[in-house]
Amino acid sequence: MAAAELKYPRVLLKLSGEALAGHKGYGFDFEAVRRLAGEVRDVVKMGAQIGLVIGGGNFVRGAVLSAEGMDRVSADYMGMLGTVINGLALQNVLESLGVDTRVMTAMRMEELAEPYIRRRALRHLEKGRTVIFAGGTGNPYFSTDTAAALRGIQMKANVVIKATSVDGVYTADPKRDPKATKYERISYRDVMLEELSVMDQTAITLCKENSIPLIVLNINEAGAVARAIRGEPVGTFVS
Repeated sequence: MAAAELKYPRVLLKLSGEALAGHKGYGFDFEAVRRLAGEVRDVVKMGAQIGLVIGGGNFVRGAVLSAEGMDRVSADYMGMLGTVINGLALQNVLESLGVDTRVMTAMRMEELAEPYIRRRALRHLEKGRTVIFAGGTGNPYFSTDTAAALRGIQMKANVVIKATSVDGVYTADPKRDPKATKYERISYRDVMLEELSVMDQTAITLCKENSIPLIVLNINEAGAVARAIRGEPVGTFVS
């Protein structure tokens, strides 16, 4: 399929760090990593340009460390380093599948990856390379959800896709509340008013103010990302 036939030819895909941990719950489950990399490869083969932001929750969460009494700034930087580890791991697996990949970090560490430079990142995408944006925004107090929204806007992505462990946005946590109902479509305004845990408020505000749509879907559903990029109804559409 040519990129011109895709509804969303340029995509920012947000993955949680926990997705890389699979059933292990911590670190890497390489069976899960290879499956996720396979999903990305399939999307690249369709002609889409893909940017990735990965969380670091399979190693460390800054907010959790801060709640335990650690200095928030130090804790957040530790979380950012976790996203770099994840980015390098996913790059390795993607390249073993034949996907040309670059890791760009918001914090300078040239021995491991390229520093994030917007024009260079755009050029990588134009050349068909998958770009993994690691290190969050490079600043404490901002989540990787916010980093995903920010990079999506900067890369002029047609859509931000948040791949989670549930198949969309619900009125409540469907894992805890069996009466929770799923939204097929919802506005950013309603997400904020109802305080739904789609993304943090900063990320939602960025998407709303820059009119970039968001699709929330289940990463464990094979082919869900590919179907979303083709424009098929998958998960929940937020605009």
